[in-house]
Formats: sequence, structure tokens, C-alpha cells
Amino acid sequence: QVHLVESGGGLVQAGDSLRLSCAASGRTFSTYTMGWFRQAPGKEREFVAAIWWTGVRTNYADSVKGRFTISRDNAKNTLYLQMNSLKPEDTAVYYCAVNRRGSTWYSLESGYDDWGQGTQVTVSS
Repeated sequence: QVHLVESGGGLVQAGDSLRLSCAASGRTFSTYTMGWFRQAPGKEREFVAAIWWTGVRTNYADSVKGRFTISRDNAKNTLYLQMNSLKPEDTAVYYCAVNRRGSTWYSLESGYDDWGQGTQVTVSS
């Protein structure tokens, strides 16, 4: 199991930026696909972005494409999500997750094995 801890959430205004971090335990972090998901009040958790182990291949939900950037520092066992041009509809609890089994379902919750506790992002209009 990989232990994940998110940080960097907060209250910002529309148009502002935030960078989320996800610190991971374990020596094999660099071999896993990682993802970010979010859950808004009253809604199901949804895919935001994924990054493969090399850090070269990434994938984004259409709703964040061009505004959010996922990245990773394998030397620091840390995953990032740079969020720019934030909108009120980006308000949610953001979770990082790790795909240890090599699932190809990178945009589905079922494709991930371990989850962090989440960090709240609130965007005011």
C-alpha cells in the first residue's frame, strides 16, 4: 500500500491559481501511474488528470484541459497539480490516487488502489 497526503488547498477567487501537492510513501512511487480526482458537494467523484510513471504522458478531463497541469517529481515522491484560471465550478475536495496494479482505466476510480484524504479547494466568484 502507498500512503498519500495531499496539501495546498485553500480559498481563492475566480481567476487565481493554486498548486496542490501529494506526498507519497514507498520506494516504488516512480513506477506507478498517478491521478487526481475531485468531488464537489452532492456530486460523484470525477477524474481530473493522470500522469504515467515517466512523467511524459498525461491525460486531462475536458473541463480542466488548458488550465490545469499535472506533474511529478519522482526523486521527491511527490505529485503536483497546478491549477490556473480557477472557476467557481472547480470547487471540490481534491484527491490524489495511485495505480499500483497497472490498470488501463486511468480515468476511473476503479483503476486506482490507494487514495489520499483529500484537500479542499474553494473558488469564490
